[in-house]
Amino acid sequence: DLMKDLKQFLKGNQEKEDTTCFDVADPPCKRFRLGYTEEGPGDLNQNEVLGQIPLVNDDNAAMENLAVEVCSVCLGILQEFCEIDFVKKWCALSEWAILKEKVHDYLKTKKLGLSLAKEDIVQLKEAYKWIIHPQLSEELGFPADGKSLFEVSVVFAHPETDEECHFLATVCPDCFKPAKNKQSVFTRMAVVKALEKIKEQDFLKHFPCPPSSPKNLCVALEIQCNNGAVFVAGRYNKYSRNLPQTPWIIDGERKMESSVEELISEHLMAQFKADSFNFSSSGREDVDVRTLGNGRPFAVELVNPHRIHFTAEEIKGLQQTINNSSDKIQVRDLQLVTREAIGRMKEGEEEKTKTYSALIWTDKTIQKEHIAFLDNIKELKLDQKTPLRVLHRRPLALRCRIIHTMKSEYIDEHHFRLRLKTQAGTYVKEFVHGDFGRTKPNIGSLLDRTTDILELDVESVDIDWPPALEN
Repeated sequence: DLMKDLKQFLKGNQEKEDTTCFDVADPPCKRFRLGYTEEGPGDLNQNEVLGQIPLVNDDNAAMENLAVEVCSVCLGILQEFCEIDFVKKWCALSEWAILKEKVHDYLKTKKLGLSLAKEDIVQLKEAYKWIIHPQLSEELGFPADGKSLFEVSVVFAHPETDEECHFLATVCPDCFKPAKNKQSVFTRMAVVKALEKIKEQDFLKHFPCPPSSPKNLCVALEIQCNNGAVFVAGRYNKYSRNLPQTPWIIDGERKMESSVEELISEHLMAQFKADSFNFSSSGREDVDVRTLGNGRPFAVELVNPHRIHFTAEEIKGLQQTINNSSDKIQVRDLQLVTREAIGRMKEGEEEKTKTYSALIWTDKTIQKEHIAFLDNIKELKLDQKTPLRVLHRRPLALRCRIIHTMKSEYIDEHHFRLRLKTQAGTYVKEFVHGDFGRTKPNIGSLLDRTTDILELDVESVDIDWPPALEN
């Protein structure tokens, strides 16, 4: 029925189209054969890949049947597909399928007069799943589950259309800007943005309607088997004043030998046997600031872990391993969480409160009565310009923050300790010394003295996440 509809559609748009090519008696075999056929391993046909889609070779064309001795263990994967040329070729390919799909969506909705909404168009990847999932389930004896942590993906390539969208860069240059960690400016979002922006007449100059048929088939480039990411959360204490939260590297040179992130994640990586990780936390402390009390919430995303099942006792043992490895940090409430749960760590972050303890120095002598009035100040509003010390990595802005309460503790004529409960995101060091007037008011202006901060500790981060565990 679909073939009939397609034939009728093409007849209506191309009266002279020769439709004899659609008289297909039997569809090609869509079963992916890994080094064997039903007739036996000696009858291997290397073109029998996803409906006779050929593998990639140097000429991007279908490979001829060759009498190759295929390894019975790796089925040729470690022979043909570990060569450096193959790796380079794979890295150079663009996201052609997405681009082609978007272009065709554009044509369907705007050029052919079809009354199709965006949600009416089936994405190429979804149609492929409809076809391949039942076949995979039958072959493997397992149902296909879209929520499974084990993922199998097929990477396709079509070099013929690699340059198809490049004209968009001349028409919409603002949409394509170089970015770090991007091999090409023709990313998915950039192309989508350009297609939404381009004028109809400009688009038609570069693309026929309907589009011409491609000369070559797609090629199945690679099959990837991965476990979905696993997320581990907890709270950490930092007891060192010479330990950054994340690796401190400036101009390619490491400034500190380790970091909180590394001390925690190296053990998780080893146990979960993951390829890589992403560390996040509820705020961060400076290298010379300790984090005490119940600690700071954190989460680690473990990418493509090769082990994903752990008992509560094993996680508890992993926590103990981390704590025994260093006296600079301690971890508590270590547990497995979902991706969705990570969002709770960031929700309303600026509305949360944090408690600090600051050791303060004054140039002029002080007595208890000079600082006692600080205890009576409630809900003090601050205007803080981006501190000079972070201006190189954060935009210049004026931030309004609140000091909820303060409690002073006299030490001697030039020193006192101040405990503060603040709105999250408050620059406490700058509130103490004023940052050359960039934070107003500040402790110096309130005391009418020059003040500076000698030590700072985070005593609590008031976010009830992750859930506290017994013991």
